[in-house]
Amino acid sequence: MENKPIVAITMGDPFGNGPEITVKALHDPKLYEACRPLVVGDASCMEYALEVARKVSGIDLKLHPIQEVKEALFQYGTIDLIDLGLVEPEQIPHNEKDGKPAPFGVGACALGGEAAFQYVIKVIDLAMKKQVDATVTNALSKEAINMAGHHYSGHTEIYAEYTHTEHYTMML
Repeated sequence: MENKPIVAITMGDPFGNGPEITVKALHDPKLYEACRPLVVGDASCMEYALEVARKVSGIDLKLHPIQEVKEALFQYGTIDLIDLGLVEPEQIPHNEKDGKPAPFGVGACALGGEAAFQYVIKVIDLAMKKQVDATVTNALSKEAINMAGHHYSGHTEIYAEYTHTEHYTMML
């Protein structure tokens, strides 16, 4: 397992669909055959996303909050999460629809934008320090990031600035 790349994945906007996408992606055991995934985000949001996934989709995964890459287990069934602790549990709206927990649905807000921005900065930092082999950015709201005072048109420009890259492009 040590020869598989460590891939740092941002949780995305904590109040958007990023936490749900993360849970669904890490529910696929094939992912663990290809790499050692490591999420960067907030335990409070991931716990709620896991609760929603259990009740709505029957997905049953555990969360393993950590502070450093070396603490990760990299085992299917357990989501390793570098917990930045930016979103308090009481800030998460626990919505219900038809008696089941529902996705956040907060919409763009400065707190979500700041948190999502910090997750991206953290994965870049981990990669620059060679603690991870690759990064993946999850869904985030550019509007929310701008509301938080960070004026970028997207992930690419954030990466360019924080990696000190002058010439860059985005490929689709």
